[in-house]
Amino acid sequence: MSRLVTTIAFLACAWVTVLSADLSGFVQWNEHCPDSVQLGHARVVLDNSIASGTITRDGRFVIPDVAAGTYIASVISRDHVFDKLRVDVSPEPASPPEVRPYAVGTPLDPPSPVKLPYPIKLVPRQRKDYFVPHQSFNVVQMLQNPMMLITVFGGLMMLAMPYITKNLDPEILQEAQQNQARLRSVLQSGDRNPGCVLTGRRWEQ
Repeated sequence: MSRLVTTIAFLACAWVTVLSADLSGFVQWNEHCPDSVQLGHARVVLDNSIASGTITRDGRFVIPDVAAGTYIASVISRDHVFDKLRVDVSPEPASPPEVRPYAVGTPLDPPSPVKLPYPIKLVPRQRKDYFVPHQSFNVVQMLQNPMMLITVFGGLMMLAMPYITKNLDPEILQEAQQNQARLRSVLQSGDRNPGCVLTGRRWEQ
């Protein structure tokens, strides 16, 4: 009986081994990330950490016992940005995993016709920039703001109004004052038409 149990356990382990594989790869150092010191602590994860492997000092990584299926491989790094990759693990142990480029938001089917070499090669695309430079005071940009232009124009008109009224023709100035007084009285009395008076039930000029 014990020999039967041992045989079943051995076959189960062998079956799991056949249906799983170790994914391996490396980081291609470039001008964005020249070495592991610049990279810092980083991990390669499959489908949001279903499985993962740590990137070592020589830039290599191994994700052990990955079951057959389709995964999206990405790199969790504090300072660097990597492309995401699609990895298809075959249930046949003799077939190596297939690696393809993957764009975020695109469907998995149909797969991309472009195949990348295996082991997986990870290329740093850019370095994350957390520093936001302080913007200095710029008069030109401030004056380009429409609200600032309206404010400046209104202030200039208030300053120039005494000089404008001083140089106006007395008759035009008197007529403007009369129109202003008439409009003020109409607004205070609540009339609807400044140029009309109410006679009986009709509005007449």
